[in-house]
Amino acid sequence: MRVARRTFLATAVASVAAPALMRQARADAPPITLKLHHFLSSVSSGHDKFLVPWARQVEAESGGRLRIDVFPSMQLGGAPAQLFDQARDGDADIVWTAPSLTPGRFPKIEMIDLPFVPSRRALVSSKALEDFAAINLKDEFNEVYPISFSCADRGVIHASAPVRTIEDIKDLKLHVQTRQAGEAVRALGAEPVPMPFGQLPLAITAHVVDGCVDPWHVVPPLRLNDLLKAHTDFSDLSLSSTTFVLAMNKASYDRLPRDLKAVIDRNSGQVAAGMAGAMWDIQADAVATDVVQRGDVIVTLLPEAVAHWRKTTEPVVDAWQKEMKAQKVDGGKLLAGLRVLLAKYASEPEPQPAQSPAPPQQQAATQPDAHPDVKPDVTTTPKMDTPPAQPPAPAAKPITPAAPAPHLATRTPTPAAAPPIAAPAPPAPVATVAPSPPLTHATAVGAPAVKPVAVSPPPVAAAAPSAPTPPSVPPAPPPVPPTVAPPKTLNIPL
Repeated sequence: MRVARRTFLATAVASVAAPALMRQARADAPPITLKLHHFLSSVSSGHDKFLVPWARQVEAESGGRLRIDVFPSMQLGGAPAQLFDQARDGDADIVWTAPSLTPGRFPKIEMIDLPFVPSRRALVSSKALEDFAAINLKDEFNEVYPISFSCADRGVIHASAPVRTIEDIKDLKLHVQTRQAGEAVRALGAEPVPMPFGQLPLAITAHVVDGCVDPWHVVPPLRLNDLLKAHTDFSDLSLSSTTFVLAMNKASYDRLPRDLKAVIDRNSGQVAAGMAGAMWDIQADAVATDVVQRGDVIVTLLPEAVAHWRKTTEPVVDAWQKEMKAQKVDGGKLLAGLRVLLAKYASEPEPQPAQSPAPPQQQAATQPDAHPDVKPDVTTTPKMDTPPAQPPAPAAKPITPAAPAPHLATRTPTPAAAPPIAAPAPPAPVATVAPSPPLTHATAVGAPAVKPVAVSPPPVAAAAPSAPTPPSVPPAPPPVPPTVAPPKTLNIPL
């Protein structure tokens, strides 16, 4: 009986202590390290604003049991077109790559690259593509474990002269980054020139190409706004786009414990697609705003103008559907399904950039101000010095500089913000019988057109001893000197 009781107690204690021991063992175990490889630079928005935050979020939710090391710029070796194979073969645990780097290998997802199929907003296209992939792209990406699909920001025509009509684009040599974008440019009468991004600035300088059809996010790193000063955007839909896939090696995923797989899954799908799409949209808006402020011209074609461009590029969409038909795939049905999903997410709110720290002008608010009724503003003109005896002039209301016209509101937006309008200087005080505190004797001069504010008054000359101060003069503030000083007058020449 005692043996059974002891056995029962020992079993109960062990069952209670086992979970705690397992948790302790997990805490003491080294984290599982995953390698994430991609081709963008370490200063790109894709790396800094999407991949790194996504990796840190996964690490935090895993309680430190997962560690994701991010390797940009192909630091693990190979070429960008080999990234998908690296994820498949296990050379990298996770990759972020563009299926368009291997033209023809993923024909279904290339549908998003067709002209005027994707939305001009990356967030809308990314969310629609994620839903589309869950239904229609499992066979194309069955060699890896897809984490999320997303789309880059819209393709914009960057050229040396504004492109407003199809006639303006004819015979131009334009850089393109996808196969379908090249077909669209060819249908519009221009010549597509594919090349790596790094060669594009030199190609523009050497007149190898006349411009490019590329998203906004490539403009700052390549300094395209210094080489191409005109940009043509499209309302509602995009001339081209680029799809991305965040994919994981199947064996790397299968080796994870069940709870860590759940961490990966919670940060997959729409969560990651939304992060990527919002990042692209915020970047595109910031770059476009900067381009306008620099004085470039942005032409935004309205829907009625875009309709002509869409009709001209319809043969490109028809050719893709024929390719799908040859593979016994109904391309028209896929296209109709994608457009339904795009309409579903069209009302997604515009993503907003993260709030920056408080501007340093708050420090200026702590400085003493001669005009307390005027709020400090960095756009106001400097305050003019006034003599201490002159009462402060009525405060002039500062004029806020005119903001640049929204570059997406018209076809030809305002190229740059109007220069700030300086607040008019306060009118120079005119010597009148206006209130003038203690200098009552100086007002007897009555000299016209005297400008006491513009120049400092000459030194005050002591007058000869005269009669005592009239009783109308207020008594001097204490302490009163034993000898009454003679009255002073202003020696102002007439």
